[in-house]
Amino acid sequence: MFSRALLFDMDGTLTDSDRFHHEAFVEFGKAYGVDIDEPTFLKYVSGQANSLIFKNLFPHVAAAEHPRLADEKEALFRRLIVGRLKPIDGLIDVLNWAVERKIGLAVVSNAPRPNVIDMLAQLGVAEYFHTIVIGTELERGKPDPLPYLTGLERLGVTADRAIAFEDAPPGLRAAHAAKIATVGLTTTLDEATVKQNGADIAVADYRDPALWELIGRIIG
Repeated sequence: MFSRALLFDMDGTLTDSDRFHHEAFVEFGKAYGVDIDEPTFLKYVSGQANSLIFKNLFPHVAAAEHPRLADEKEALFRRLIVGRLKPIDGLIDVLNWAVERKIGLAVVSNAPRPNVIDMLAQLGVAEYFHTIVIGTELERGKPDPLPYLTGLERLGVTADRAIAFEDAPPGLRAAHAAKIATVGLTTTLDEATVKQNGADIAVADYRDPALWELIGRIIG
């Protein structure tokens, strides 16, 4: 168990992957007569669990078919990202810093587990993380705080000794509700929006001095 922890969302936080999700949804949506432009993607897709995404965007398809549609879309996404994913600038430095100090590391995501496993492997960072929490495998996913509370429990860390990293409103609200100091990545949203959704600070990447000031204050 650990005395301190860093907890990371996956999409848009470890890597700028939302554009590939959007690409997949645009292609997939055409087959079902759904036009998923950028505003639609940001409102109904980014950070959301697939159950809610398909309920909102594909109401004309029987609900019983939504899991199959979700699987097809995610398989398309995994094909699209091959050789295209890169860690957000400065991420590897943060992970190495944490490993040297025996700080617990977790991924906390609403994405399906196959996506998370595949993406971590492609980024070359899978071995850094001590646990992976998948919101859809719990009773409640983000924006409920349960996924983050579960991550803290698995690592044995209290909220006041942890920092969460997020980029989308559901995750930002979840981490904030779990009373974890929250860093908002401006991968897809602007600084004002991430702060309105619960981020303590907003940064473009992991090299920002403000991030390291927060790490020093919370983690030590």
